[in-house]
Amino acid sequence: MAASGSGNQFGRPMSEINVTPFVDVMLVLLVIFMVTAPLMQTGVEVDLPETKTQPMRMKDEPLVLTVKKDGAVFVGRTEVPMEELATKLEAIFEGRDTKELFLRADKEAPYGQVAKAMAAAREGGAGKLGMVTEPEG
Repeated sequence: MAASGSGNQFGRPMSEINVTPFVDVMLVLLVIFMVTAPLMQTGVEVDLPETKTQPMRMKDEPLVLTVKKDGAVFVGRTEVPMEELATKLEAIFEGRDTKELFLRADKEAPYGQVAKAMAAAREGGAGKLGMVTEPEG
């Protein structure tokens, strides 16, 4: 009676959990999220300038004003004519608690168009205006 096939040396069944399949699944999910996370950034495609600044901490979904290199202006994903930008922003800010606006301007966008967009943002009621850039590296 030296060998018992139903457990360990004391006659009890073994109660260890095999975590190898769990670890395998978690590693696959990690790789999937690492690959798809950069693709989740939405908005209008622009080539941002690079700067040495610290990233800003955000509370709510930001309102983004984009100026493309051809001079087109977008609020979020909607193109807005420059003449209507101030009134459009004013209407948007009426329904928001914060008057923050983030400016994403292509590094090859005409300086005059970017300056007009900033002036229209101030006229439309933007209290804070942040500029979005890419980190240098």
